[in-house]
Amino acid sequence: MAIEPSIYPLKGRVQHYAWGGFDYIPQLLQRPNEEQKTFAEYWLGAHPAHSSTVLVADVPIALDLFIHQYPAAVLGEKVAKEFRTLPYLLKVLDVRQMLSIQVHPNKESAVLCYENENRQGVSLSAPHRNYKDANHKPELMVALGDFWLLHGFKPAEKLIQILEAVPEFTSLIPIFEKEGYKGLYQKVMTGDQREVNKILEPVVAKIGPLYRNNELQKDDESFWAARAVATFCTNGQYDRGIFSIYFFNLLHLKKGQGIYQPAGLPHAYLEGQNVEIMANSDNVLRAGLTDKHIDVPELMKHTHFVATNPSIIEAAPNAAEIHYESPASEFDLHAYTMKEGENVAIQSTSAEIVLVLDGNVQVSARNTEIKVEKGQAVFVIADSSYGLSASEPSVIFRASVPAV
Repeated sequence: MAIEPSIYPLKGRVQHYAWGGFDYIPQLLQRPNEEQKTFAEYWLGAHPAHSSTVLVADVPIALDLFIHQYPAAVLGEKVAKEFRTLPYLLKVLDVRQMLSIQVHPNKESAVLCYENENRQGVSLSAPHRNYKDANHKPELMVALGDFWLLHGFKPAEKLIQILEAVPEFTSLIPIFEKEGYKGLYQKVMTGDQREVNKILEPVVAKIGPLYRNNELQKDDESFWAARAVATFCTNGQYDRGIFSIYFFNLLHLKKGQGIYQPAGLPHAYLEGQNVEIMANSDNVLRAGLTDKHIDVPELMKHTHFVATNPSIIEAAPNAAEIHYESPASEFDLHAYTMKEGENVAIQSTSAEIVLVLDGNVQVSARNTEIKVEKGQAVFVIADSSYGLSASEPSVIFRASVPAV
């Protein structure tokens, strides 16, 4: 069944998580924030809990419902058959306060664990629910400026170096040498809280004054450890997530750089703004540095305890188009930097989302034209020829399903 038109205005959903910023997303969406709410994430997609809205003949319709009504026409027959809904979720994040230490399950585990929690009668809205859906959550992020994150375990040599550099951690070296990453992480993440406090208290006593006197730099793990203490350790107990700051790779991405994070890779966002695309899921297992539900044993079950050598996706200087490739079958991401009067022609193979991050763009398909300003988005159905035309210098992100 063919449907008309092939492009639609798309409105996303804001998530007001406590770690979000106050200005970036409101300014992007051109919304006032007089109440100073935290604007953490802007979602564009068809997640059943937070679906975006498409405007069809001036009538707003939830995107997941729109897709359900015309799956093959909207998604294309192959994607509709394989995924049954939009397989990706596009987000803009503003990380003011560091996020939790987290891991996402793989597809098989997500299905089994989601069904298990359903059988146990755990409500989808329950704060202790781990699995919000039956999907995995591989994800790719692109920095919109300076962005700091933790990404997988340090290679063994670097991990040993930092365990030697922090005197209080030297007792952990034999455990790592004998039992590897899993034994080391299990020791600090599941051990007695009194032992955690005993190790971390003298560390905090040293780095706390340096942090307060602005003597620590952001490329030093101790900067983020001290910030974590100031943010989360208010009851005299030290958050064991602090160990992860020292054990994981500390990365500083520059504007335009990207990185892919598969299931099982432990990570945490620390500061900055990014565009993120992932499989259509909200499954997060947390192990610390958060006020949300923490389930360390569940996280440990799904963590890959291996060394990670970060593979940063570089942005070519002054490139008009950047393709952020990943092994994920659910999503593809392109970024365009367009000059005034420049045009780009695109052929969709499945449903796509075009987000204007800055500037002013006209999206045209068949006999339909939509003017898209900063912070606005358009939804494009499968098998559509459409064009982007910039009326001023513009930055656009385009989410799609990998061509097959």
